[in-house]
Amino acid sequence: MQIMRADRNDLEEILKLQYLAYQSEAQLVNDFNIQPLTQTLEELMDEYEKGVIYKAVDDKEQIIGSVRGYVRDGTIHIGKLMVHPNFQGRGIGTSLLRHIENEHKGLRKELFTSDRSIRNIKLYERNGYKRFKEEAVSENLRFVYLEKAAE
Repeated sequence: MQIMRADRNDLEEILKLQYLAYQSEAQLVNDFNIQPLTQTLEELMDEYEKGVIYKAVDDKEQIIGSVRGYVRDGTIHIGKLMVHPNFQGRGIGTSLLRHIENEHKGLRKELFTSDRSIRNIKLYERNGYKRFKEEAVSENLRFVYLEKAAE
C-alpha cells in the first residue's frame, strides 16, 4: 500500500469509495441522507480546491482509502477518513491519519465523528486525540469533536 496526494482524476473514484465506506455510518445513525452519501462530485471538487485529499492505493493502483483536510487558523481540520470495507482492520485508516498529520506538522489537529461510531472514536483516541466538544446535529445524530495538539 502507498499513500499519496490525490489528483483531480481520482475524485470520482474517491467519491464512489466514500458512498461505499459510509454505508456503515448511515446504518449506525439510521439515516442514509448523511452528507457523505449525498455529496456531489462538484462539492468534492470544491473541497479539493480548498484543501488536500490523500489516497491509499493497493499494489494494483486501486484506491482503497482516503482522507482529506483543510487548514484554517492554525488547525488542520481532518475529515472523511475512509477505508474500503474489504480492507478495514489492517491499519490503513491509522496510516492515512498519520500521513495527513505528518504533512501538517506544527498545526493543531481537529476532527469529528458520530457519537455512535465507537470504532472511530477508539481509533482517534489511540492516536492521541482527546474529546473537547459534543454537538447535537439532529434528533438522532450527535457529533463528537476531538483534537490533538500541535507537535
